[in-house]
Amino acid sequence: MQWFVLRDLKRPNALRPAYKMLAEEGLEVFTPKRWIIRTVRNKRERLLVPVIPDLLFAHSSRSELDPIIHQTSTLQYRFFKGGGYGEPMRVATREMERFIMAVSTSDSPRYYTPEEITSAMIGRKIRIIDGPMNGYEGRLLNIRGSRKKRLMVELPNILTVAVEVNPEYIEFVD
Repeated sequence: MQWFVLRDLKRPNALRPAYKMLAEEGLEVFTPKRWIIRTVRNKRERLLVPVIPDLLFAHSSRSELDPIIHQTSTLQYRFFKGGGYGEPMRVATREMERFIMAVSTSDSPRYYTPEEITSAMIGRKIRIIDGPMNGYEGRLLNIRGSRKKRLMVELPNILTVAVEVNPEYIEFVD
């Protein structure tokens, strides 16, 4: 059992996106989501939608995922550029659980792709010493004018999330 990085080629407004389809098949699926306000039939609604419509993670074995991917023409594995031929992207179970836990503890996570992160955004190294994220280590997010402290939790080469942390739980690591 591993976390595979998948790509959903369906349109963002599809009624049955891949993350719902795979969940119905009984697989553990994670897709980073955010709240938006959209007008539907002249009514404003608050909806939870994927941050990146074609990105999802499935916790399964390759032998279980392969038949599903072959029958679904709009579902594909993601591959690393320059990686081995036919070797799909995987995320270590520990890293993925850490990422999911960080996202679930925050009311307003902010997501960044690797291209969006600059060296000026990366702050001091910290460790969280209490609370729901006890033991997490990472870097603070530096954003000019922001009064909130945010910890960056990364899935290497895929996605980074910045979650708000209470300043009293922060311990600086040198």
